[in-house]
Amino acid sequence: MNFRDNLIESEAGIERVVKASKRVAVLGIKTEQQAGQPALYVPEYLVRAGVEVVPVPVYYPDVTHILGKPVFRRLVDIPGEVDLVDVFRRPQDIDAHVEDIIAKKPKAVWFQSGIRNDAAAEKLAQAGIQVVQNRCLMVDHRRYGSR
Repeated sequence: MNFRDNLIESEAGIERVVKASKRVAVLGIKTEQQAGQPALYVPEYLVRAGVEVVPVPVYYPDVTHILGKPVFRRLVDIPGEVDLVDVFRRPQDIDAHVEDIIAKKPKAVWFQSGIRNDAAAEKLAQAGIQVVQNRCLMVDHRRYGSR
């Protein structure tokens, strides 16, 4: 299989990723104090939609729970499997997380709207992980994830 097949851009591919994502780790999630920011209201939406969200904040070292769920500092520390890692990090900050993502082996990684890092996406795709870039998971979940 060509690693480029893991770079998901087609609507059919987006739909498959959304429908397969029942447990989502949110890398770069904000706290309830930042309620108006996408890095909190997108995961809030996912919880309301019945998705299991696992918070992985980058900042806020004193926070132990977000959205009522215990936080993890690294993806590899999350027990069990993760279907999707939803990334709220600036493009230039993603490289620091690539090894942690590969070590966790999620089925897919989703770079939110405005976030594109082709080099990181290629590394993840070569590791067998599907990658979606520059799309809003909330918008696509509303489109494809309804049960």
